[in-house]
Amino acid sequence: MNDKTKNITGIGMLTAVVIVLQVLAVVLRPTGLFSISLVLVPIVVGAALYGPKAGAWLGLVFGCVVLLNDSAAFMAISIPGTVATVLVKGVCCGLVAGCVYKLIESKNTFLAVLAAAIVCPIVNTGIFVIGCRLFFFDTITAWATEAGAASAGAYIIFTLIGINFLIEMAVNIVLSSVIVRIIGIGKKA
Repeated sequence: MNDKTKNITGIGMLTAVVIVLQVLAVVLRPTGLFSISLVLVPIVVGAALYGPKAGAWLGLVFGCVVLLNDSAAFMAISIPGTVATVLVKGVCCGLVAGCVYKLIESKNTFLAVLAAAIVCPIVNTGIFVIGCRLFFFDTITAWATEAGAASAGAYIIFTLIGINFLIEMAVNIVLSSVIVRIIGIGKKA
């Protein structure tokens, strides 16, 4: 099998994993208003194995699944704002993870994976916060007032993001050693 076929097959399998994990995450919503993004691990794996473009693709797939299954609250406020926020955060988290991995990979594979695994949820959540500020701030301010929050910013951090970000980050960090092994196997194949 040539390299192009291997890459297409690997990216296709990771695409399926992203879809299944994100659909399951919506069903298994343990905290907050939004599901935990368990798909960040396969996005990091894909970005490391196949490059930043593959990471961006997997992030786009993640975003599309979120739009279809987990965006109703924001779609009711602004469809263009929701689409822009969700797709940009997905694409960017995969793209940046791939770029960070490639930047550090030649020095230390484990550190490259760890850095990519850390930056992925930071970018995903960071762009979500920016989208909240740009497109939904008036509504979020009203939600914060209704909930008795100190401010809209506090509401975003403690209610909308909540513990989800911390769980996403912890999962990525804990699974970094597993990701390194998967990448090692993937590069040998």
